[in-house]
Amino acid sequence: MKRYLFVLDLDGTLLQDWETISDESVNYLKYIQTLGHKVVLATGRPFRSAEAFYDKIGLNTPLINYNGGLVTSKHDKNFKGYSLTVDLDSVLDIFENNKEHIDNAFGEVIDDIYLLKDTEEIQPLLHNFNGARLFVGDFKDILKTPTNGFIIISKDGRGAHIEDYVEKHFKDKVLHRNWGNDYEYIIELFTPETSKGNAVEYVSKYLGFEQENIVAIGDAHNDIEMLQYAGLGVAMINAQDRLKPYADTITEFTNKENGVIKFIEKFLKKNAE
Repeated sequence: MKRYLFVLDLDGTLLQDWETISDESVNYLKYIQTLGHKVVLATGRPFRSAEAFYDKIGLNTPLINYNGGLVTSKHDKNFKGYSLTVDLDSVLDIFENNKEHIDNAFGEVIDDIYLLKDTEEIQPLLHNFNGARLFVGDFKDILKTPTNGFIIISKDGRGAHIEDYVEKHFKDKVLHRNWGNDYEYIIELFTPETSKGNAVEYVSKYLGFEQENIVAIGDAHNDIEMLQYAGLGVAMINAQDRLKPYADTITEFTNKENGVIKFIEKFLKKNAE
């Protein structure tokens, strides 16, 4: 039997909402691991926010966080993980020169959070639990090391100003990503090397999988590179429109309908024939 590596995004893909994975998904993903297949989670979330799902599924593979900015393994001491960080001076420059356009912002270093303003509105984005340390204040005072990522919440209609500044002053040094759709006011800063595609390549080679045996499933623009790298790139039917052109196929069911495991089950039956 051919073994496959299934690389799964969390939000909008495997999870039914920000905090719910169905029992059906958990049980099925545990089952396919007994058949010799491997499952890897690749998410924009920090480690602290993905660990519970990783544990619930019973994984022993590396975990990809911060869209490929942090790759670690809880259970394999032989695996050499890595942490990519955005240059501190660049982050401070972008923040200081765009203050008039910024409502709030935060950077993360592994599981520590460095936040400009502690407001009720920002809480859902912080995933402030599971041992995270929170530091609040002016970044010049509290942020002393490069960050795995940096999130800017722009004022209404000001996001383009920030993106233009990054493009003009830090081209090829710092990349920017607008979250789009309902979150187009959120801008993420990251390194040119940070991508789920690079992380999946690194992890899959360590685990011994050829590209043709990798199935990657996602729902958003930060999943583009991993769908491109995988032998089979799958977009959720509920995915952002900008992702779907990069997919080889699209699921029949949404994340709220257990679309991931329904796709995998059908895929494995087809490829067992």
